[in-house]
Amino acid sequence: MTTTKKTAVVTGASSGIGAVYADRLAARGFDLILVARRADRLAALGEKLSKQYGVSVKSLVADLEKSEDVAKVEDVLANDTSVTMLVNNAGLARLRTMADSSREDSRSQIALNVVSLTRLTETVLPVFVARNEGTIINVASVLSVQSWAMSSVYSGTKAYVLLFSRGIQNELANAKSNVRLQVVLPASTATEIWTEGVSGIPLSALGQDTIMSAEDCVDAALAGLDKGEAVTMPSVEDETLWTTYDTAREALFAATQTGTPASRYRKA
Repeated sequence: MTTTKKTAVVTGASSGIGAVYADRLAARGFDLILVARRADRLAALGEKLSKQYGVSVKSLVADLEKSEDVAKVEDVLANDTSVTMLVNNAGLARLRTMADSSREDSRSQIALNVVSLTRLTETVLPVFVARNEGTIINVASVLSVQSWAMSSVYSGTKAYVLLFSRGIQNELANAKSNVRLQVVLPASTATEIWTEGVSGIPLSALGQDTIMSAEDCVDAALAGLDKGEAVTMPSVEDETLWTTYDTAREALFAATQTGTPASRYRKA
């Protein structure tokens, strides 16, 4: 079944990457359901996009760190038959050493970056699979494959997003489904996630030549989606680096399947 009306649900839509996704998807003709905590920003963005592109824009005010608010979005994903895309963009960074981090810092990152993304994906995926159409975009991070001294929890949550997404991609490929899942790994991007006193590292502390605009990040990610990429790293010029990395990962896993300890662990 193909729906005649297509709606994209975008989380974390009130600013940064989420707001740019909303703009670009509206330009592609998607109606929108924008999810974020700040009602005033959602209303302003919705009015702007509706006037500019002639699409329907609805706002859903929700704090996705809270289970009851995640449930509001789950209800939309389960029951609105026009929804053909979910952009899991909402995320949180608390970049501090574990010794300097509060338990709340860790729990809030896990709640938003892992739990809410998992719940929304597991809600919409069966709907898309039953229809044999639909697209999920999960926004991870280049810190999915690297962990700094100050990013242990954040990197852990984003590594989860990457591997969670890769597993679902394998499921869909095995089922020969038309449903698509893309995982996007931005590097440093000029968004409010770097707000001083919140992230732990201000944007000004980063090498300015390493920072990408949110517009460039999303445009690159959507170009990757159009190309059929499963994993998109907007700032990586040499795409063979990902292939090499992924091949090495598969080889390393295959090397574990021996059933015996490696020779270096055996007594002489």
